[in-house]
Amino acid sequence: MAKEQKFIILGAGLSGLSAAYFLKEDYLIFEKESTPGGLCRSRHIKGYTFDYDGHLLHFKNKAMLELVRRLLGRELISVKRNSWVASFGDFTRYPFQANLYGLPRHIVKECIFGFLDARLNGYMHRSDYDNFKHWIIHTFGEGIAKHFMLPYNNKFWTVPAQRLTCEWVKNYIPVPTIKDVLNGTIAQSKKRFGYNAKFWYPLNGGIERLVLAFQKQIKGEIYTQHQVTQIDLDRKNVTFQNEKKLKFENLISTIPLPEMLKLIPRLPTKIKTALGKLRYSSIFCLNLGIARGNLSDKHWIYFPEKKFVFFRVGFPSSFSSEVVPQGKSSIYAEVSYSPNRPPDKEYLSDRILEDLAKAGILSCADAIEVCDPLDIKYGYIIYDHNYKANIKTIQEYLNQHHVYLIGRYGRWKYMAMEDAILDGKNIAQRIRGE
Repeated sequence: MAKEQKFIILGAGLSGLSAAYFLKEDYLIFEKESTPGGLCRSRHIKGYTFDYDGHLLHFKNKAMLELVRRLLGRELISVKRNSWVASFGDFTRYPFQANLYGLPRHIVKECIFGFLDARLNGYMHRSDYDNFKHWIIHTFGEGIAKHFMLPYNNKFWTVPAQRLTCEWVKNYIPVPTIKDVLNGTIAQSKKRFGYNAKFWYPLNGGIERLVLAFQKQIKGEIYTQHQVTQIDLDRKNVTFQNEKKLKFENLISTIPLPEMLKLIPRLPTKIKTALGKLRYSSIFCLNLGIARGNLSDKHWIYFPEKKFVFFRVGFPSSFSSEVVPQGKSSIYAEVSYSPNRPPDKEYLSDRILEDLAKAGILSCADAIEVCDPLDIKYGYIIYDHNYKANIKTIQEYLNQHHVYLIGRYGRWKYMAMEDAILDGKNIAQRIRGE
C-alpha cells in the first residue's frame, strides 16, 4: 500500500463507491466493516433477503438512471408504487392529502374545508414559513394537518414539527391541486403523486446487488476492516486501528459527520460548538420472514396513529418475489426514536408483533421463520433551526483542509440513493477540476 495518496475515500457505502467510480484512478477506499455497502448492504437469512431498512431506487436524474441500468442490466426492475395510509380503522391510498375517499365523513369534511381555506386564502404561496408546522397548516389546512401530517411527521422525526425548518420539503411532500383533492374524495384516485410514484429495485439479492455491481466496475482495491482512529488535518494524514498511517492530498469522507469530527484533534471551538448542535433520529427496524405467501400486495403502509408503535411497514416480497422462499413473505417495520431516549429493544420487538396483529397484517396462525432486529444509529438528519448555519461552518472549515463530505451521513443531508450516487460523481469532478 502506498505511503501517500492523492485521494483517500473513507467509507465504501454507495456515495464512496460512486466517488471511486468517477475518480477512476489515484484513490484508495477504506471501510471499517468486513464488507462494503454501508446501509446499502443486504442480509440473507434462511432463504430470505432483507435490506438494512427499506431501500428503493428513485430517479429524477436521467444520467443516474442510465448508470444504474448499465450496472445492473436486466436485474433492475421497475415497479409502480402501491403505498397506503392506515388510519381510522381503514387503509387509504398514499398520499393522504389527495386520497380522502373512504374516510369518515366528518374527517373528509374537515380536511376539504381546511385545504380550501389554505388554498383560496393564498397561504400556500408564501415562502417565509419559519417552521415545518406552519408550512403544513398553511399548505394543507387544519384538517389534513391534524389527521395525518402532524401526527405522522412528529412520529417520524421524533421532534415536534415546529422545531423543524422547511428547506427539505420541496422534493419529498407532494402538494395536490384543489381538483386533485376533490377527485380523491369522491372516488379512489388513480393519479400517482410524488417522487416515488415509480421505483426501481434489483430482481435478486436485495439492494446490495447495486453495491456489488459498483465494486466490479471500480479499479482500486477496497480495504475492509480499516477503522479510522484519527484524522490529522495539520499533517494531512489518517491513522487506522491497525496503526497504519497514510498521508493524503484530498480526503473524501462518508463517515457520519458527528463521528468523523470526533476523529480530528485540536478542533476549533466554533467547530466543536457546531458539532454539539447536530441532531438526528435513530431507527429500530424489525425484519420478519413469514411462512405464508401473498401476505400483502402493498409495498408499504404509513401509520400516523399513536396506537401503532411503527411509523411505516414495508413488504420486500412485494418488491420482488425473489427475495423470499417460494410461497412465503417478508415484512420490515420501522420505529423512530431519539438517541437520547433509546428503547428497550426486546420490548419493542414484542410490541411490533402485537401491533402488526392489531393492524390485521399478521394473524395468530402465522409462523414467523425469521425475526431479525436491526438498530440503526443514524437514521434521519433533523433539519432544526441550527442546521443550516452549523453545516456551513463545518463544511467551510473542512474544505479549507481539502476534506470533502459526501453521502447522507457524511454530508449530513436528507438524500435518496440517487442523490448519494450523484454526490460521489460531483465531488470526483470537483476535486479533479472537471
